[in-house]
Parts: sequence; C-alpha cells; structure tokens
Amino acid sequence: MHLVTAHDYAWIRTSPLFRHAMESGYTLTLIRGRSPREVLGAMEAEPRGTGEGTAGLIEADDAHRAETDYDYWDESYVAGAFSTPGENGDWTLVLGFDGGLGIEGACAETLSKGGRVVAHSSNGGKPIHLFHWFEDGELRTTFEGPSARDGNSPDELVSLLRGVGFPLTPEGEHDESAPAVDGKAAVLALAERLTGIRVTESLLQDATYELGLVPERPAEEWTGLVIDITDAHGERFYREWTYEEIAAASDSARAEANAPVVITYNEPVAMDRSKRKTGE
Repeated sequence: MHLVTAHDYAWIRTSPLFRHAMESGYTLTLIRGRSPREVLGAMEAEPRGTGEGTAGLIEADDAHRAETDYDYWDESYVAGAFSTPGENGDWTLVLGFDGGLGIEGACAETLSKGGRVVAHSSNGGKPIHLFHWFEDGELRTTFEGPSARDGNSPDELVSLLRGVGFPLTPEGEHDESAPAVDGKAAVLALAERLTGIRVTESLLQDATYELGLVPERPAEEWTGLVIDITDAHGERFYREWTYEEIAAASDSARAEANAPVVITYNEPVAMDRSKRKTGE
C-alpha cells in the first residue's frame, strides 16, 4: 500500500488556488463526525447561503471585505464547509482565506470531542505556518517547525512526521543529514495520514460550500509583555514587563509629552559705554 508523502503534494507549487491561499493567508480544517452546518454553528458563523467551488467562496469573501470599513482592521471572514468521506466516516472540510487566524482553540477542542480535528494554516506571505491536531477534546500536537512541537503529546506524531518527509531523527530532533523537504507539502501529507482525505485542487474547486460569516474574535486581555531574542552569535536578550509597569511607563511618557514647553534664553550683556568710546 502506498503511504502518502510530501511528493504527493508537489502540485501545490504550480496551483493558482494554492498561490492565492498563501498570499492571502488561509486555514484548512478537517473535522470528523460533524456536519458542515454543525461546524459553522460552532464557529458562530452567520449563514451566507452556498457557494459553488472556491470561486464562489472567494467571491463571497471578497464581497464581505468590500462592505467593511477600511479605517478599521476587521478580522471577520467568510468560511466555506463541505462534507467528504475519510477515515472512519464522513468529515467536514472548512476552508477560509482568513489570514491564518484558524478556528479558535476552544471551538476546535469542542468539535474534536469523540472525534478528531486536523488543521493547518499560513498567515499570508509571512513565515508563519501552523499545524494543529486535536483528539477527543484535547490538543495533542501543534507546531510551526516540526522539531519544536507542543501539545499534550508532542512526540506522538514523530514517526508520521518522518514518514511524510520531515527531516527528523527518531527522537524528533532536526536531522541535518536528511534531505530538505517542502514543509507545506509535508503538512498536507501529514493531514492526509491523520484523516484519510486526499486534498486535491479539484476537490476544493468543485465542491459546493456552505458559507458562513465568521465574526471577529473579541480581544483577549493581556497581563504582560515578554521580549526574548537570541542573535546570530548566541547572545540572548530577555526582558519581561507586567501590565502595570507598561501602563505606568505609558502614563509617564504621556505626561511628559503633554507638559508645557518652557523656553529660556540669555540676553547678551550690554557693552560698557566707556569701552565703546575707547574701542577697548
């Protein structure tokens, strides 16, 4: 039996659809055992009818963006979902050209209860490409680079990661001696191994999508800021500020900027008359 690898997804590099996804930012999510309507409902998406193929999905998303206020950065988007057979039953495929925002973690955990959710994304021209695998309500494995994994079981997929072509050692570390691989193609192959769904250009282009307008997420409260940078020479800069420290510094800077400006100057001393007469 043929086991899918990154080579089976070489088509993405000559695909206009994939180029659009990478330029605009996308998220492709596969959910087992849930209908498209159920998934869009969990995403709190407002129904927007149906769209024929990715052309219909892109048209609906473009129409929504044309309605938004360009003076305000609006992260809402139109997602499309359809049902497709895969491993152990039917799955729902959700595609959104959302800048790589992806399905919210809590929503993905809920949708994966009693099943599985696999998602991958790109944030549109910038080098952030994420992968997530949820199983029965928990995030099992997530990564940007396959050698820096996180989640409740970050090493569970090491053998699969190596099998699709990622250059890893058996222990899951980066293998300098292994051949390079197209990372995005390898992620698509990994998703297929976990779902049994072969994503092709025709699968995406020819489907009838149920459409939904996914609302903007509310801003999360933050408690601090961390800067952690290591330069090319291995020198590390690490600094952490609390919210209170940042607020105090901001208030101080604002007060200084709003303080009245006082201009002082010294008048030249008048020359003694006697010296002016004598030329001294």
